[in-house]
Amino acid sequence: MALRVSGKNMDVGDALRGKAEDHFATVVGKYFDGGYDGHLTLSPDGIGFRADCVVHLDSGATLQASAQGGDATSAYEVMAINIAKRLRRYNRKLKGHRKGNGTSPNDIMVQYTVLGASDELDELDEDYAPPVIAETTKSLRQMSVEEAVMELDLSGQQVVMFRHAGHGGLNVVYRRADGNIGWIDPALGAN
Repeated sequence: MALRVSGKNMDVGDALRGKAEDHFATVVGKYFDGGYDGHLTLSPDGIGFRADCVVHLDSGATLQASAQGGDATSAYEVMAINIAKRLRRYNRKLKGHRKGNGTSPNDIMVQYTVLGASDELDELDEDYAPPVIAETTKSLRQMSVEEAVMELDLSGQQVVMFRHAGHGGLNVVYRRADGNIGWIDPALGAN
C-alpha cells in the first residue's frame, strides 16, 4: 500500500506529503479491505494549482480524480473528496458483487497503443505513420454491463471495452457528449 506524491514544476513539502499519505491510508482503509497503489501529482496551473491522482486497487479497479484550487493544499483536499466519493460508490456497488482479485481465467490480454496526433492534417504524406507514444498490454475483463458502467464511472475514462459476461463477445460502454452513457453490443445487431 503506497501513494507516491510528487510535484510537477514545484517542490512538495514534507507536511503535505505526510498529510496525503496518512489521509489516503485512512480513506482507502475505511471503504476497501485490500491494498492499493497510487500516484498523486501536484502542479501549478495558471494562477492556482492542480492535483491529479490515480489509485489502483488490488481488486483491479482504477480510480482517477483531478481538482484545482488556489493553493496546493486546497487542490489536494478537493481531489481527496472526489476520490473518497468514488471509493464510497465502488464499495456500495461491490456489496452484492463480491468477486475475486481482479483477474480471472476468462480475461484476455490485448495490446494498447497510444499514437501521437499530427498538427498538419491537411498536408500529410501518403506514407505518413503517426509516432507511437506508448505501448502496453492490458487485461480485457469479462463483466456485466453494470460492472463496465461502474468501471467507466470510477476510472474517469471516456471508453471501456470488455467481454460480455452473458455471451463472451466484445462490448463497449462510453460516455456520450451529452453526458449519458452509450453501450455497443455487436451481438445484439447480429440477431
